[in-house]
Amino acid sequence: MNIKHLRQQKADASAKAKAVLEAAEKENRLLTETERTEFDATMKNVEALNGDIARAEALLEAERNTPVSRVSQVHDNREDKPFASLGEQLMAVKEHARTSGRNTDPRLLAALGSNEAVDAEGGFLIQPEFATGLWKRSYDSAVVASRCSDMDMRSNRLIMNAVDEDSRKNGSRWGGIQAYWQYEASTYTATKPKFRPMQLTANKLIGLCYATDELLEDQTALQSYINEAFPDEFAFKIDDAIINGPGAGAPLGVLNAGSVIVQAKDSGQAANTISTTNVLNMWNRLWTRSRATSVWFVGSNVEPQLYPLTLGSGTAVRLLYFPPDGNSEYGSLLGRPVIPIEQASALSSQGDLMLFDMKSYLLPKKGGMQADSSIHVAFLTGEQAFRFTLRLDGQPFWKSPLTPYKGTTTVSPFVVLQNR
Repeated sequence: MNIKHLRQQKADASAKAKAVLEAAEKENRLLTETERTEFDATMKNVEALNGDIARAEALLEAERNTPVSRVSQVHDNREDKPFASLGEQLMAVKEHARTSGRNTDPRLLAALGSNEAVDAEGGFLIQPEFATGLWKRSYDSAVVASRCSDMDMRSNRLIMNAVDEDSRKNGSRWGGIQAYWQYEASTYTATKPKFRPMQLTANKLIGLCYATDELLEDQTALQSYINEAFPDEFAFKIDDAIINGPGAGAPLGVLNAGSVIVQAKDSGQAANTISTTNVLNMWNRLWTRSRATSVWFVGSNVEPQLYPLTLGSGTAVRLLYFPPDGNSEYGSLLGRPVIPIEQASALSSQGDLMLFDMKSYLLPKKGGMQADSSIHVAFLTGEQAFRFTLRLDGQPFWKSPLTPYKGTTTVSPFVVLQNR
C-alpha cells in the first residue's frame, strides 16, 4: 500500500469534486442531477482513501516500532527516502518559504508518511536519516552530552518511577529493599520499596543558521555548511544546559540540581587556587560506583593550577596531574580524564572544578528534528535563515546526595568545589 500514491489520489479526487462545485457556482446555478451523482461518488472515494491512508500510516508506525531482525532483506528505499540529500530537502524548504507556501514540494509533506505533521510555526520534519545524522554530529561534538544516558521520548512528557534512595543504611537501599539472614522456621520481615516520580518535558531547542544567496545556489555547499555549523552550535547549547541549565524551559543543569555536592574549600584558602586537599576531598565525596566512569570538567584557566599538585614528600612524592601526551587526548587527575570545557565557571568560582559521572544524568529527546526557513530575517544582507528545532530535556537520576552504609559523609555522582 503506497501511501504517497494514496495521498495523490485523494488530492486528485478532491480537486475533481471542487471543480464540479466551482462550475455550478460560476454559472450561478444549482448542481444538476448528474453533477450531484458525480460529486457524491467522488466524495465517497475521498472518504475511502482517507481510511486507506490511515491504515497505511498505522502500518508504517507499527513497522517503525518493530525490532529490526538481524536477517536483512533487499529493499528499494526510493519511496522511503524521497529526498536524495539533506541539501535537496533544505532547498525545498527554502522554496516553500520564498513563495509563502504557494510552491511546496509534495515530498515535504509525504516523506515517510508521518512527516506531513507540520507544526504551528510551519516547520517540516527533516527526513529521518538526515535528522539522525545531524543529531549524531551534535551528540558527537558535545563533550558533556555524549557521556550522558540517552533515550527517546514518545510524548511531550516523560514520567518515570525512579527509586527513592537517599541512604545506603539497612532498610533504605533501593528505596527500602532489605535482605535478612534468617533462622529456620522464623518469621519473615516484609520490606517495601519506595519510588518517586521523575518528570521530563520535551523542551524546545531552536537553532538558527544563515546562508547567503550564493550558498543557496549550491545544494552540496549548503549541506556541508549546515552539517558543520548547526551541530556545533546545538552541541554547545546542550552541553551548557547540562551543566548550567535552570530546569524551567530547559534541562536541569547539574550545578542547579539537588544531588550535587559542594565540597568546602580549605580553611584560609586563597582565591584563584586549587590544592591537593581540594582534589582528595572531592574524590572522597564521589560515589564509589561512579569512580570508574567519572571525569573532571574544568575551565581552561584551571589547568595551570593542576600541574603543581603533588602527594607525599621527599623521595615518596608523586604527581596528581598528568598532562595529555601523544597517547591520550586529555590529561588525567587521580587516573580520571581532565576535560576542559567552555561551560565551566571561571577560576575560583563554584563550577570551575567538577567531578561528574554523566552516566547518572538522563538526556532524553522527542521525535525528529524540524526545519523551517525565512527570507525576511536577513533580507538586507542577502541571506536566508534556516531554523532547526529539537525537543529534549535532561536531569540527574539522583534527587539528593546519598548517605553511605558506613559513616555519615554523603556521596554523589556529582561533586564541585566551593567558591574560593
